[in-house]
Amino acid sequence: MSRLHAVRSLAGATLACLLLLTGCSSLGGTGDKGYISGNGDVRIVDEADRSDPVTLTGESLTGEPIDAADYRGKVVVVNVWWSGCGPCRTEMPMLAQASAELGDSAQFLGINIRDSSQSQGLAFARDAGVEYPSIYDPNGRAMLAFSGRISLVSTPSTVILDPQGRVAAMISGDIPTERTLLDVVEDVAGESTDG
Repeated sequence: MSRLHAVRSLAGATLACLLLLTGCSSLGGTGDKGYISGNGDVRIVDEADRSDPVTLTGESLTGEPIDAADYRGKVVVVNVWWSGCGPCRTEMPMLAQASAELGDSAQFLGINIRDSSQSQGLAFARDAGVEYPSIYDPNGRAMLAFSGRISLVSTPSTVILDPQGRVAAMISGDIPTERTLLDVVEDVAGESTDG
């Protein structure tokens, strides 16, 4: 075996191992789903342990600029989704209902991570009854806002930002119930009035 062949074999084996370990592609760790599903665990971040506000910006499915900083003063519910994700299709109407129920007391914001076009994501959101905006993010730039703060490895994932724009809670995978989401949002909103 030539030295070049050995190097190529080692590089190929290393790449295969990395893909299996990351589970971030449709190749490994996702079965035939094309995404990694979470288990619905809710993780709350104590106020004292929250880092700086996130800088979350991007372009909406309709081409408008979005900046989460515009929603400071409100709890912001950020849901990571795409139309080909089964749990996303199941929970999206529930998110639309929760958004309507909470009204102006919370802002909902989606991040569409994999649809092939903005129109595809927009059609899905419209069919699910979603009226809040979503950032179109197939390149992952908007997701960098959460780097070093939380690990968003499952789709869907939901992050709740406190009124200061800091990560206050996360639900990995589909949200267990609408009541779970409402309780978390109401708890985070009530923190500023408790102290």
